[in-house]
Amino acid sequence: MKYGRFESQGNIFYGIVDGETVNELEGSPFETCRPTTTRHALSSLKILVPCVPGNFYCAGLNYLAHIEWVNARKGGNLKPPAKADVGYRSNNALIATGETIVIPADAPGPVQYEGELVAVIGTQARNLSEADALSCVLGYTLGNDVSDRGWQASDRTLWRAKNCDTWKPMGPFITTGLNPMNLTVSVKINGQPAAEYSTSKMLFSAQHYIAVISKYMTLWPGDVIWLGTDNATLPDLKDSDVCEIVQKDIGVLRNRVARADA
Repeated sequence: MKYGRFESQGNIFYGIVDGETVNELEGSPFETCRPTTTRHALSSLKILVPCVPGNFYCAGLNYLAHIEWVNARKGGNLKPPAKADVGYRSNNALIATGETIVIPADAPGPVQYEGELVAVIGTQARNLSEADALSCVLGYTLGNDVSDRGWQASDRTLWRAKNCDTWKPMGPFITTGLNPMNLTVSVKINGQPAAEYSTSKMLFSAQHYIAVISKYMTLWPGDVIWLGTDNATLPDLKDSDVCEIVQKDIGVLRNRVARADA
């Protein structure tokens, strides 16, 4: 099943996406919901971020090829992490598909995309084992962890490097019933293929991240866990680019890029 969150004439609601049609729901898939008799053409609706998370977790370096690319780019010797590294992002940065990624005028760059699979929590959970970890997941969506590598090198907490307004596109929809460890995520820039990888290459699985987080923190419906990216994240993003993160079962997360005036 594919859930979306939409706005129509000031009314915000969840719906079930069926091709180019949306069946409006009463309630939320994070609580209780039921289909109504109201149907919309998808093209008539504004697509919103599929959820507004109470907690916004992210995986640190979680793919070997990405680590190797970082080392080659910087001439470094970064080692694969010995354990799952959990970070945080800001809801302030979230935007939906179709909205614009704005690069601040003083961002030193390079600014790059990171196309990621995102686990969306559906039920409250604590102290899950890896075997049971996916039981709390509603489904999966896509994220673009836009990052300024200049600020990333200088800001210890990554507060600007990862969390500027508009720098966390997420969506378009939440799809249930997927195997998070056997999906292909691809990226296009201006319609041209830029990157592609399999989630089977994760250093630490989605199940592992969920189990580790739930050992120390309660997971709540609507929380999200971004699961990292693989390979190079080139070309750099520049003014007027269109960046698309694609997964065939979830959809296309599409955002235009604009550089702010000084």
